[in-house]
Order: sequence, then structure tokens, then C-alpha cells
Amino acid sequence: MCRIHGHFDADLSPHDLRAAGALQRHGGPDEARLAHGPGWALGSNRLAITDPAGGHQPYEGDGGRLKAVFNGEIYNHAELRARLEGRGHRFADHCDGAVLPALYQELGQDFAEHLDGMFAVALVDLRAEPTLVLATDDAGMKPIYYRWDGRHLRFASELPALLALGQERPALWEPGLDSYLATKTPFGEQTLVDGVRVLPPGTTAVCSRSRGLRLYRRPAPERPAVTGGEPGEQVREALTGEVRRLAIADAPVCAITSGGLDSSLVTAMMAADPAAGARRVHSFNIAYRGEWPHDERHFAREVAQRAGTAHHQVELDAARFPELLPAVAWHLGQPNADPITLSTYGLFEAVHRAGFKVALTGDAADEVFAGYGRVHAAATAPGAWLPAYVDALAAIPAEARPRLYSADYRAFVAERGSASDAITEELRQQAEHRPRLDVLTDFETQVRLPAYHLRRVDHLSMAHAVEVRLPFCQRPVRELARALPQAQRLSPDGGRGKVALYAAARGLLPRSVLDRPKQPFTLPVTAMLAPGTPLWAFTREVLSPARLRTGGLLDPAAVERLLRAQQTRPADCLALATWSLLMFELWREEFAVRRAPARPAEDRELLEVAS
Repeated sequence: MCRIHGHFDADLSPHDLRAAGALQRHGGPDEARLAHGPGWALGSNRLAITDPAGGHQPYEGDGGRLKAVFNGEIYNHAELRARLEGRGHRFADHCDGAVLPALYQELGQDFAEHLDGMFAVALVDLRAEPTLVLATDDAGMKPIYYRWDGRHLRFASELPALLALGQERPALWEPGLDSYLATKTPFGEQTLVDGVRVLPPGTTAVCSRSRGLRLYRRPAPERPAVTGGEPGEQVREALTGEVRRLAIADAPVCAITSGGLDSSLVTAMMAADPAAGARRVHSFNIAYRGEWPHDERHFAREVAQRAGTAHHQVELDAARFPELLPAVAWHLGQPNADPITLSTYGLFEAVHRAGFKVALTGDAADEVFAGYGRVHAAATAPGAWLPAYVDALAAIPAEARPRLYSADYRAFVAERGSASDAITEELRQQAEHRPRLDVLTDFETQVRLPAYHLRRVDHLSMAHAVEVRLPFCQRPVRELARALPQAQRLSPDGGRGKVALYAAARGLLPRSVLDRPKQPFTLPVTAMLAPGTPLWAFTREVLSPARLRTGGLLDPAAVERLLRAQQTRPADCLALATWSLLMFELWREEFAVRRAPARPAEDRELLEVAS
């Protein structure tokens, strides 16, 4: 696991590259290296997980004419190594990334189709015309941010590092505020920073002087047929195999146990793995000092006791929130409106302090197995389903958002159309030809999950040099879940999702966990955003009229009415709206984001996209 950055044909000095690398050092504190030549540079910050004594980047091949850096884990590197050694390649160490140049030498730009894992790869090919190749895993677990101006390319694992490779203050992508409030973070390739994009999942990008930048979506694997055997048993077998595989590392590994079905099942499977031997699994749960609603620590404790883990109860002090929130906003790089961001940051801070470099989590199970209530409601609604589903994605409902905008921004959104309208139309067109649950599942896993969930987990865990591994994102689990009949993903009455996953968990988890109502793993923000708390005072300061006027996007009077409503009649919808505006303004101030007028070609691609 590492952080990577670099450029192709940009006018950047080694100092510029080292400065960007320093901004990602938290994610790779074990080694920092830089290689550069005429018109290219590759930098890396290493978190040593596989073969800690080896793994010096960039990895090289073909006499030094191929150079690669990468972030992530390649779980099938031993099989690839054996195959490549059979073709005459030799390797200096046993690090997973060492196979990349040789694999590229054998397969060319199709090399990433043969990688099993989570990865963001950057490779320079100097054998003929200099070429830069970028590739991301097919689930979007490891992001690459990039800026392409038609001639020069800059890239990095994190947005703050990429911004350090620029020449001026970042400018706001003008539709960004409405897009953020419609989905809690920008979906798709666009970021809130004008001109900065994210390479999509399962994509290979190729950049050269003669052909510019081209993006290729790699073919999706064939979905397995679900034949024979009880679906719950098939799911248990697939998930057990991935948990066992991902728990292997040359560094200390732990489990994150929220007390819900998904993370509890991963924890139980880790603890039951015969390969663990005498090594006792450590589990971590986060809660908040004091008495707050939705406390899940007792469920996590039950799971830990049944599984026999060494359990760590982390308690976050609400008095620290004003100190932590600016750091959270900075590490995220762009705002995410889920209050879980603060919990995640504090949790992995504790995991790091306890000496762990790797953590397995239950993230992505809800997307993969149709676990969300909004999906249940939309899939079973007898009539119109789109408006309620799209509003359920939002931090602030579409009808209420314009009232919070400044007059000029309200006019801009009205002329352009809201982000919610665009999502509604896209889903409507897809649902005309495909089963509704399939449309919803694909949207949740392919659009929302990478943007809203996986980038957040990556950035806030690596802020503390902890690598998160995600069994539910592994291809055998994802593809099996997607191939299940609808009745094994969603109960016939629509009341419960994850039917096959619950079946897989029988006998492994306490009944209290299996029978409990679903609740999100998040911060009890409605109770915490109350007068007299440190968070309320901090929020009042950040959302003060003077500071809002500096941004120019929000109406100070309307925001004041929102704050007064939350103060006098606290409600989840008001608290989430307040939190989302707080995180946006913190981000805007943290990066000194300036406003830029929308360009006539705002939505036109600069890229030639090849199939």
C-alpha cells in the first residue's frame, strides 16, 4: 500500500514532485522515492505491507525502460510471478508490485485485466515514444486524481497532493455545490475542483504526445451462474475464502467491528480461520464518550466475545471535534456530507496507535447485497419511485436546496438544471429496459460506492497509515451477489435486503446481531448539534454570515434560519443539512477555493474515450 503521484510532459521540478509527495507521506511513511526524466516523473510513498524489506519503487523492467509505481495490493501476485518466471523474467524481491513491469511487457495495455486486488498503477514506457499508463481496479477501491489540460497530465492518489502540482489556487467546479448537496459528495469522474477528475473504476488511461490522453474501460468479467447449492452457503463459502485471503499480510492485521451484520461477519470469519493458529484476532469498535443515541458498542462486544477476539473499545471525545474536523476536511480533499467521516478518522487513529497496519472491514455489503432501505422502497414501490429514491441520496432535498443558495447561484442552478434532475433522468432511461433492482444495484455499486464510500474509507484510513481491505468488494463476492435471484437479495415483501447474506451468517453471529433492526454506523449528529456542545459552537462560527458572504454561494439569512430551526426543534434532516453545509465551508476555506465562471464548454470532455 502506497501513495503515488507524478506527471507527463508537465513543467514540474523535482522540488514540486517532492512537495506533493510530502503531502501524502501520512499514507506511506516507510519510504519516499522519486524517479524522473525528460517529460515524466513517478513518485511514491510506501506503507510496507508485503515483503517489507523489498518493494523499492519504482519497479523496473526491460532494462529500466519500463518503470512503475502503484498503490494497493495485488492478491494474485504469487501466481503471476510464477507465470512470468516461466517466461524468463526474474525478480529482485517478493513484493506484489514487482510483477507489474514484466506483466506489462508481456501483455501491454491489457495488463490490468489480469490483476486481482485493489490498485492504482502508474507506469512509464520509454521503449519507443514515451507513454504514461494509469490503471485502477474494477471496484474503485484505489483512486487516481488527475488534471489534463490537453497537453500536460498531473496525477496523485490524493487531491491535496495533486493541487500542490498546480500553479494557482483551486477553482470551484461551478455546479459542484448543488451536486454535492444532491448526493453528499460528487459522483462520477468530476470533483468539486474545476479541471480535476477521478479515473473511473476499471479504467486504463494512456497518455502520449502524439495521441494525447485516451481512456479505456476494461471489459467486465462474466457473471457466474448461481447453480446448485443453497445461496447462503455459496455466499458463505465465497466470503470466507476472500476473508482468509485478505487476512494474510507481512504486517499486523485487525478487524473493524461496528456491531452490524457485515463487519461482524467478517470479524467472525477472521477469528474462525484455521490458518490464524495461535494468533488472536484483534477487533476495534468506535463509540463516543458520554451517553448518546444509537450506541452499538454492546453489539460489537457480543460479537467479539463469541468470536474470541481481543477487543478494543475506542471512545471519541466530542470535545475534540472542532480540532479534528479541519483535518478531516483536508484529508478528504473534497467534502463528504456523511458524519461518519469524523468517526472513521478517529477510529483509524486508534488502530494506528495500537500498532496495526492492516484492517478488514464490512464496507460495501449494503451496496452489493441490496441492504439499504431506500433500495427496498424503490424496488417495491407500486407507482412512482424515482423522486423518493433520488431525494434519499441527498444531504438536502431538491425542493429545499434553492432556498439556501445565494441569488446568483440559485439562478445558475435553475438555468443549468439540478443534479437531482440529471440522476432522475439517467435512472429513468435505464429502468425502461431493465429490472428495477438491477438498475438500483448497478447505480449503488458502480456510481455511488466508489465516490461516496470507498474514497472516504481510503483517505481517512491512510491518513493514519492503515490499509483497509474490503472482502465485499472482491470480485468473487460482488459477482456472486449480483447473479443471485432477486428473492435472495431482497425479501419478497421488500422489508429486508441481504437475504442470502443473513443466511450465510446463521450460526456464526449472536441472535441479537442477526435480529436487530438495521441502523447506520455513523455519528449521532442530531443530538450533538445542540446548544452548549463544542460542535454547535464550532458550527456557528464556521457558518457565520461574514464567512458565508466570503464564499458567495449560500444565503446567510437562509442558513441562519436553518440553524435556528435545528436549535429549537432538532431533527435528523435539519442536522444533516447543517452538517453538510459545515463540511462544504470547511473544505472551501481549507483549500482557499475561489469561484470561477462556468465555461461554455463546461460539460464537454477534453478526452478521447475509447471502448
